[in-house]
Amino acid sequence: MQLLDGKLLSANIKAELAAEVEQMQRSGERPPHLVAVLVGENPASQVYVASKIRSCAEVGFKSTLIQRDANLSEAELLEIVAQLNDDPEVDGILVQLPLPKHIREENITLAIDHRKDVDGFHPVNIGRMTQGLAAYLPATPYGIMEMLRRYNVETAGKHCVVVGRSNIVGTPMSILLSRKGYPGDCTVTLTHSRTQNLAEEVRRADIIVAAIGIPEFVKGDWVKPGAVVIDVGINRIEDATRKSGQRLVGDVEFEGASKNCSYITPVPGGVGLMTVTALLMNTLKARKGEVY
Repeated sequence: MQLLDGKLLSANIKAELAAEVEQMQRSGERPPHLVAVLVGENPASQVYVASKIRSCAEVGFKSTLIQRDANLSEAELLEIVAQLNDDPEVDGILVQLPLPKHIREENITLAIDHRKDVDGFHPVNIGRMTQGLAAYLPATPYGIMEMLRRYNVETAGKHCVVVGRSNIVGTPMSILLSRKGYPGDCTVTLTHSRTQNLAEEVRRADIIVAAIGIPEFVKGDWVKPGAVVIDVGINRIEDATRKSGQRLVGDVEFEGASKNCSYITPVPGGVGLMTVTALLMNTLKARKGEVY
């Protein structure tokens, strides 16, 4: 069993990005600029945004954080997005989700210029991805695809079972892994909480992508010998042995799965770090005009 080490891989990719940004600046070009918009005081969102801002600094990107209270109106948020869309010095726009309940997230997603949509959520980018055209890929699936590529995980002809059908992870993963080329050319089964005989479906998988948001949902005996396990989940569970009283686990029962699999992503230290790195990769593409 080999760990797919997101911490190591993320550090390597960040070093590559930093070198490219340094070269850009030596040539007299400005660095990429990512703007993050944070509405409200959701603790998890604050942690995620801080991580993204810190990562920008590590690779030499300019970053701006716009923070507003939870009572910000949808119209006011749309005005902020419109101003960022019109600013030629802004390459990427990130509006941290979830938003307060009175703001319709789909309206904000649609309002972001698809050419600055480095989260890869805009329907234009999703549509282009589906057709195999150049697009900003959703950050978590993009990070997973890069992980598979850099670890040379064989995908052609493999049966991949995706557990979870969200628009952010599960559905785009099913599309990306089924496309022609590497990493891809998989036969993909997209499963979810309503799938009958779900354990049996997962047991058939050469590659498992678990993104259902339930702690240790995929059991160790669901993993057939030699399978590749990509665990997208990040869940906090109680643990009296820890000083904090909690620990992080994924959507896969790691101990059991690691006895059967060939590769597995740890939690933490796996997919989550690659998500932030993929966001940086999209932002650099936006600065260079590589997609649009």
